[in-house]
Amino acid sequence: MLVAGTFAAAAQTEEGGTNDREAVGSGVKIDYNNPREYVIGDIKVSGNEYQDADRIISYSGLESGMRVTIPSEELSSKLRSMVDRLFFQDIGFYVDSLYAGGDTVSLRINVVERYRVSNWYYHGVKKGEQDDLKEKLNLRRGGALSEYVKTSSVKVIKDYYKEKGFLNVDVDVKTAPDSLVANAVKVTFDVNRGPKVKVQTISYDGVSELAKYKLDKSMKKTKDKSWYNFFHTKKFNEEEYPNDKETLIEAFNELGFRDAKIARDSIYPVEEGRLGIDFKIDQGRKYYFRNISWTGNSVFAAEQLGEILRISKGDVYDLVALNRRLQGGGKEGELSVASLYRDNGYLFFSVTPVETTIVADSVDVEIRLVEGKQATFNNVLISGNNITNERVIRRAVYTRPGYLYSQSDFERSIRELGTMTNFDAEKIVQQGTGWNLMPNQYNNTVDISYNVEEKPNSQLELSGGWGARTFVGTLGINFSNFSTRNFFRKECWRPVPLGDNQNLAIRFQTNGTYYQALSAQFTEPWLTGKKPTSLNISAYFTRQTNSYISNYYAIYNDDRFIEIGGVSVGIGKRLKWPDNYFTLYNSLGAQFYNLQNWYSYYVFTDGRYNNLNYTVSLARTSIDQQIYPRKGSDINLSLQITPPYSLLRKNAKSIDYSTMDDKEHYKWLEYHKWTFTSKNYTKIVGNLVLMTSANFGYLGSYNRKWGYSPFEGFLVGGDGMSGYNTYGNDIICLRGYEDYSLTPYINGAYAGNVYDKFTVELRHPIILQPQSTIFALAFLEGGNCWADIKDFNPFQIKRSAGVGLRIFLSVIGMLGIDWGYGFDAADKSDRSQFHFTIGQQF
Repeated sequence: MLVAGTFAAAAQTEEGGTNDREAVGSGVKIDYNNPREYVIGDIKVSGNEYQDADRIISYSGLESGMRVTIPSEELSSKLRSMVDRLFFQDIGFYVDSLYAGGDTVSLRINVVERYRVSNWYYHGVKKGEQDDLKEKLNLRRGGALSEYVKTSSVKVIKDYYKEKGFLNVDVDVKTAPDSLVANAVKVTFDVNRGPKVKVQTISYDGVSELAKYKLDKSMKKTKDKSWYNFFHTKKFNEEEYPNDKETLIEAFNELGFRDAKIARDSIYPVEEGRLGIDFKIDQGRKYYFRNISWTGNSVFAAEQLGEILRISKGDVYDLVALNRRLQGGGKEGELSVASLYRDNGYLFFSVTPVETTIVADSVDVEIRLVEGKQATFNNVLISGNNITNERVIRRAVYTRPGYLYSQSDFERSIRELGTMTNFDAEKIVQQGTGWNLMPNQYNNTVDISYNVEEKPNSQLELSGGWGARTFVGTLGINFSNFSTRNFFRKECWRPVPLGDNQNLAIRFQTNGTYYQALSAQFTEPWLTGKKPTSLNISAYFTRQTNSYISNYYAIYNDDRFIEIGGVSVGIGKRLKWPDNYFTLYNSLGAQFYNLQNWYSYYVFTDGRYNNLNYTVSLARTSIDQQIYPRKGSDINLSLQITPPYSLLRKNAKSIDYSTMDDKEHYKWLEYHKWTFTSKNYTKIVGNLVLMTSANFGYLGSYNRKWGYSPFEGFLVGGDGMSGYNTYGNDIICLRGYEDYSLTPYINGAYAGNVYDKFTVELRHPIILQPQSTIFALAFLEGGNCWADIKDFNPFQIKRSAGVGLRIFLSVIGMLGIDWGYGFDAADKSDRSQFHFTIGQQF
């Protein structure tokens, strides 16, 4: 066998006699001390079971007719390259024979193939971690086992656990022959994670102007056990530690310490699983800006650029602020020189600050700009939309072929796709997986690709519940990507026509003769297909009777009932001013309320009452996604009015409504209803989000003599779910209190005409997946409700606090459970409350 250039020759005669290819007999010898050139006659392969012979020959780089020197470094090099392919444990070249004439050889390549892995096993690894490792390692059954596979796999496993804080993880690779498969082994990764290593304490020496809190905050991943790091992980991450040292120096740069550096950092054990870090800082002197000049700018004047830079002579030499205001990367919406240029098409713009002069503690800076030419969008590519029609996506994005490049338009397009419930909002924001920019500086164009991932978002509700001695069943369906365009196309019913981002929702609820409710709603977000003008149509009907088993006897009653029905049609339009996050919504609605001998929830028990109303709403929505927003706000100001019938009557001032029959008094309802809701989302760190909200509502009257409307008021307290409540009121969630318990109850009827509510909620996700999102929350909440605007006091609130959990399933919607403690509940026994919710509550 040949090893590193040593040949073996064997005598071999071909079957079938002698000819010009006949091998020489047993006297053939190779003189290894005197290399000689031969012609390769033929090449054979032996020992191979998995690898194809032709492929092995191609690996060798040898072929018939080739001239080779035997022995030679060339052949040794070819052998080594074959070993490096990791398929073989051993390889040898054999000279089987010499052809007649003695200058042509028959070669044989003998291989010993590596063991094949019949299965991979993991010991000491949790099920979830095992799934992660399988995805990272991507090891396949039947693959060859080599030292490279072992060492690279061990490295991946160790890096995985080090990211989780297990710095002392040990991985042993164990192999065992597989008795069922020839030349195969079973491989087990035996993992000993050891204790998780966390940072106990961090100290700084040589610091004069920065507090420890400021320095700790500057490092994003390296945190100790200080109280203000309560929501941060304390695990030590070796990979992130160098980055955190850079951001630590940036904290000094912000205060003008241009030459600050870490003279020494020491990491030492404190106890098992705990370590300490000591930093020795060399701050250097503090510097200040002196003269700032601009070069290379022709599009914008130096004065305009200076207004964005906001740095004057004598300011602290803050390198971080300088780079942020030049390059961007600050808070959302913060203007920078780079964003100014790139929003005007200058994609290939670059800016470089250069220190030209340093005198004592003063620095002169020259800011050099290369503006380049304006770039335009060329190809806008969309992929992954196997349900949603492409035109639906194209109309949502702000990047169009031929348009000037705009960074703001690009970022807004990502946001618009993220807020569409059809796609995975987590993926679309990721470069590479969700989007790609492909600039071409040669022709000043840029291609952009949006890679969406469809997720199921139609919802089916099939549920039942028992309460108040009765069973209530619910059947509902919500198609969030419906398509009326394809309604009459048979091939599109799979099971219903989808793809146009329309919403169709139908819901039916009943327990038999006691209660029935039917509602339907349809929304078209782009009515004309060219502009984001939405159409909303809804209708509903509910009926509730006293048809129940009276006193547990088989006696049914239906002499009492209440019926409520209505329709509404609305048009919404996206505005351009003050910005294009604003929408204006107008709608017309009609409702009727029909009562017969009904219970005294109102000031009357019989009659038919009507409500014709007009609603106008101004809203601004800038959240980054619907299910788990991390930033942005959702603000809505709404006014609903009816005609002022009492003021239009003859002798309106002299009418005495106190003596008027209720059926005549409230036959046509009149009111003006003001509502305001505001939610703001702020990312604290990572995916930890602070949600703050403020809500206000007021139901007013045109005529004090006519009084407040008996319908359209507010019921405050509880989980905010209506159940089978049909009483024509807005139901306001305020956790920690029983349902409607904060609503004034006067003369046997609810009289909530004014309310306010304030919420602070801290949220953290548990699972963020397209099919399911789960997050935990803790909240502080306060609010109240009054019967008259004259009694309104925004500081007279009922307080509560608690925790909760939200689960979003794409086929069901949002489900939630909260526990709240109402500090101001009238009865102390009612202060602890559990609440179950379906859908988003307000």
